[in-house]
Amino acid sequence: MRTLIRNCRIFDGTGSARQPGEVLIEGERIAAVALAPAALDGAADTVIDAKGMTLMPGMVEAHAHLTWASSVEKIYHQFMLPPEELKIAAWRNARVLLDHGFTSAYSAGALGDGIEVELARAIASGEAPGPRLVPSTIERSPEGAEGVETGDVFNGRGAAAMRGFMEYCAAQGIGSVKLVISGEDALKPGTAQDILYTAEEMQAAGEAARERGLWIATHAYSSRAIALALGAGARIIYHASYADSAAADAMVAAKDTTFYAPSPGVSIAALEASPPPHIDMSHMKASASERMELESRLVPALKARGVKILIGGDYGFPFNPNGRNARDLEIFVEHFGYTPAEALTAATMLGGELMGLEVGQVKEGWLADLLLVDGDPTADVAIMQDKARLAMIMQGGRLHKAPAVIAA
Repeated sequence: MRTLIRNCRIFDGTGSARQPGEVLIEGERIAAVALAPAALDGAADTVIDAKGMTLMPGMVEAHAHLTWASSVEKIYHQFMLPPEELKIAAWRNARVLLDHGFTSAYSAGALGDGIEVELARAIASGEAPGPRLVPSTIERSPEGAEGVETGDVFNGRGAAAMRGFMEYCAAQGIGSVKLVISGEDALKPGTAQDILYTAEEMQAAGEAARERGLWIATHAYSSRAIALALGAGARIIYHASYADSAAADAMVAAKDTTFYAPSPGVSIAALEASPPPHIDMSHMKASASERMELESRLVPALKARGVKILIGGDYGFPFNPNGRNARDLEIFVEHFGYTPAEALTAATMLGGELMGLEVGQVKEGWLADLLLVDGDPTADVAIMQDKARLAMIMQGGRLHKAPAVIAA
């Protein structure tokens, strides 16, 4: 099956300016890219006239919580759900993300054991629509020094328990293990500086993960938590709001192997939320305000020093539902000083690097995960939040959403 997309303006994901051209897809991959005035020769089974729209890579959600049930289609006011409903919500959220232009997702932890592995397999086989998924398991976090509980403990404490947990995850088919190293002020005020693991546990986790081909994702707010994450060889660090200069230097030193996602979407959503009188979000709002102030300085500084910074903002809460994920692009522009093109690169090329797949660029030989956008997101990145502006969503050469006019 050969599909030719002609008369488009190509944003290739690298941050370069849009250029007129056309793209040929053969099977699941991009066979050729031609920039005007060059044109592609050869027959195509299907021709799509983009009519000047923007052709760009599909986006990557780097902090996905598909089992955090709330979406733009259905809000849940309870966090934990019965297993049957949790599965329904996860499958729905996968399709919602794809509907909004996210063709890949890296999980930052699940609320049910094994559910994301099953979902990832269903997506890969074509049984369920959704982004290419690096699946995770229940977030693993022990109690903090003051009884902080932000997840579950598997296999007990100590280095041997951590190795056992990694062995368990590998057997389940997990791709990335989420370790909650810091506490969480939004859940219990004053705990972000708490450390929930020992150095020995983190070292053992890192060694065992590498032996079994697993990645580690970390919830790490403080400098000490960041140091533990980097020592374990974490693939991605979330938040890092309270990083001091030494921690920032360490993140820069690890920039070739460790990604960073500040996750501002949940902070902005918390600040904007208007909960009913019986729900007190005052501590969550105070924490969000402090984090955004710190990150507005930290993120630009790390970006300037070459750290690979990704979008992804803890979507899935009732006040921050799945489906709004593209709002991170606008937040990066408004709060972190990104240009729209830089924000789009964070969501495409850099996200593809995190996934470890040939996605995130419009490039010959790469997987044909592509969007046609009605408008110019490199001028106004906010249009990516309107799924109606996504005229086409293609994943692996298959049309999840077809443009209005296709010529056979």
